[in-house]
Amino acid sequence: MKKQLISTLVSATLLGAVSLSALAQNVAIVNGKAVPSSRVDVLAQQVARSGRPVTPEMQGQIKDEVIAREVFMQEAQKRGLDATEDFKNQIELAKQTILIRELFADYQKTNPVTDADIKSEYDKFAASNGGKEYRASHILVEKEDEAKSIIASLKKGGKFDEIAKKQSKDPGSGSKGGDLDWANANSYVKEFSDAMSKLNKGQTTDTPVKSQFGYHIIRLVDVREAQLPKFDEVKPQITQQLQQQKLAKYQEDLRAKAKIE
Repeated sequence: MKKQLISTLVSATLLGAVSLSALAQNVAIVNGKAVPSSRVDVLAQQVARSGRPVTPEMQGQIKDEVIAREVFMQEAQKRGLDATEDFKNQIELAKQTILIRELFADYQKTNPVTDADIKSEYDKFAASNGGKEYRASHILVEKEDEAKSIIASLKKGGKFDEIAKKQSKDPGSGSKGGDLDWANANSYVKEFSDAMSKLNKGQTTDTPVKSQFGYHIIRLVDVREAQLPKFDEVKPQITQQLQQQKLAKYQEDLRAKAKIE
């Protein structure tokens, strides 16, 4: 009798240990089916990737969500919804989406953008945007005669900013008195850039400048050496841009190698 009691206690202890182990591996048992804790971990990772902090409160909500999904999924399976052709097609598309995401993430991990790549891109940017920056104002009109009339009015003492607000057809600068802010000469169409670059500080064009947009009256407000952002300030943006370019090239290469009939 004593040996039998001990055997029963040992069995109960082992069963208890197994149950505790199962609880550690599973977040719950729903209608006799185990719901693995790994699902909570995966969903928590997705929440974290979206930028939301996974607080203890959020962790509890995630657990409840995983259990609720299992309840709903079991009901759907009971109704045979997982056997429909539409469901199978959606599963295949979801599988593709996940695998493609993992493929691209793996590519970027194994083919990182180097600091040398980033610095080289910054140097190109600095070379093309260096030199002088111009702060100009302009009045844009459709007809040459109208432009000539405005120039005559300015020579008689008319105020540039007031005329720009009333008559300029450029919606971006007109409301600001014609102000175009600081910009590199290459930011403008050639006709505008050439005329602006010949002006002295404070000078206005004597004749209308024709471009594809109409007729411009240009005033050069000031000139300075280009104020480029520091390397560290734009490094994250350059890194992201280069990553996107590398990934796009990888995608193009894969499509080019594929035999598509």
